[in-house]
Amino acid sequence: MKTAGALVTAAPLPALVTCAGEQASIRFLEFFASAIRNPHTRRAYARAAGDFLAWCAGAGVTSITAVQPLHVAAWIELQTQRSSAPTVKQRLAAIRHLFDWLVTGQIVPHNPAASVRGPSHSTKRGKTPVLDAAEARQLLDSIDATTPIGLRDRALIALMVFSFARVGAALAMRVDDVYVQHRRLWVRLREKGGKAHAMPCHHTLEAYLHAYLDGTGIGADPKGPLFRTIARGTGQLSTTPLPQANAYAMVRRRALAAGIGTAIGNHTFRATGITAYLKNGGTLENAAAMANHASTRTTQLYDRRHDDISLDEVERIRV
Repeated sequence: MKTAGALVTAAPLPALVTCAGEQASIRFLEFFASAIRNPHTRRAYARAAGDFLAWCAGAGVTSITAVQPLHVAAWIELQTQRSSAPTVKQRLAAIRHLFDWLVTGQIVPHNPAASVRGPSHSTKRGKTPVLDAAEARQLLDSIDATTPIGLRDRALIALMVFSFARVGAALAMRVDDVYVQHRRLWVRLREKGGKAHAMPCHHTLEAYLHAYLDGTGIGADPKGPLFRTIARGTGQLSTTPLPQANAYAMVRRRALAAGIGTAIGNHTFRATGITAYLKNGGTLENAAAMANHASTRTTQLYDRRHDDISLDEVERIRV
């Protein structure tokens, strides 16, 4: 087993961290290894910390212990000129959390980011591209379900539409996360923050999942990943979980083949499902529960019913 010293030596650390000594280096690594469990958050925070410390080094700061609020404020001001407000706020949060960790580890005396304010940002509507119900059906119907890859892709897209699943939760599923309860098929999702969430399947999703499990034979491997890569040269499923980047590439490829012009992504299907549910008389409270949102305010960001109203009103402009 590697010692902490070996890990510090092996890992590429920012110069400002190594200049502060071995204890600072260990504490810095522990922040990303221990304090942050979500891999996507870890990557984003590591990128922000690396960029900030590189900028500080260029500004003449000699050690992470010498970082001052003025440095953080100047860097945030530069970020606001290059990135959106939500991105800047996330990057500031990364720096704040990192220095909080260093303060409690007695590496730095105070948090230089604590007094720095990020840009103002408020929104009542999300930016995720959404398909209407006809386009979603067009996409699903366009997939050739006579092959393992077609069965997989149709089942994955349907899961995100009909259960409002995030792609990360969908790709983390095992085969035994699809199960029968009360004579109905259910899916078990592990959402953000480790929250477990179970949903009964829409009849369309149930049919697609049954076809996928029966047509590929993966039902015999209950602890294996539900959505898998295709083994090279065989056209059959492997035992390797499907990476999120591959799922995104698949979605874009399938949309292009179906003649859909909207630049969709993995998150499109969550917003598409929620909007379709609300259009058909569903309540915001139930949509929040089905999406595993802690607040209906988050769910409202996915509600695009007003897009249709806006289009109708725009067409009233006759010249």
